[in-house]
Amino acid sequence: MRFPAVVYRMYERRLQRSLADDRIPGHIGVVVDGNRRWAKLAGSPTNEGHQAGADKILEFLGWCDELGVKVVTLYMLSTDNMNRSTEELDQLMGIIANTLDRLGEGKNVRVRPVGALETLPAYLSGKLRSLAEQTAAVEGVHVNVAVGYGGRQEIVDAVKELLYTAGKAGQDVVSVADSLEVDDISRYLYTRGLPDPDLVIRTSGEQRLSGFLMWQSAYSEFYFCEALWPDFRRLDFLRALRDYASRQRRFGS
Repeated sequence: MRFPAVVYRMYERRLQRSLADDRIPGHIGVVVDGNRRWAKLAGSPTNEGHQAGADKILEFLGWCDELGVKVVTLYMLSTDNMNRSTEELDQLMGIIANTLDRLGEGKNVRVRPVGALETLPAYLSGKLRSLAEQTAAVEGVHVNVAVGYGGRQEIVDAVKELLYTAGKAGQDVVSVADSLEVDDISRYLYTRGLPDPDLVIRTSGEQRLSGFLMWQSAYSEFYFCEALWPDFRRLDFLRALRDYASRQRRFGS
């Protein structure tokens, strides 16, 4: 049974009023899953699903800005996704590039690339770097764009950089190992300098991380939504925030 739009709007307002400002997560990670299934169910080409997902990203960031979320990390393209067909991958990267242009035009987000940029086509990695520089001083929502991202590779890259830095400083491997602490790894992650995610949302009904922010999400809360990403509504987002606000967070247990 479908309810009239006015009923949904009333319910949304009621949900939003119930959310205390001090219970809004400061950093939200999102696995934007379900674009391909959305297209298949609609009888549309796969690229239309990816485009609908990109449009939803821009809408979602508007909700985050309105509700006071400071940092958002979007899992847009994993290293595993790089094995898809050349045609689909080319279309997807073109859609991502266009989405980055639209983010830049909005002038209300600060963009940071998160991933192995060397695995991407030069035009896309260059666009990510340029947008990061262009938006560096923006005071709006800080958006980490995870493209060409893999959680295991991030940890490997962090350890490599830590060892290279230590080596240049004249330290030997044994002394580095003896003094190594958790924060030493964190300082070399792609998300260095940012708080870990308070809440991780995954759409499409799948209940796994798929390598997303494996290190950073150790104490995150998780919310799994049945809606495919292009169908994810503001109402669904408010429900996720309500669920997060109702939990008693336990760090380390």
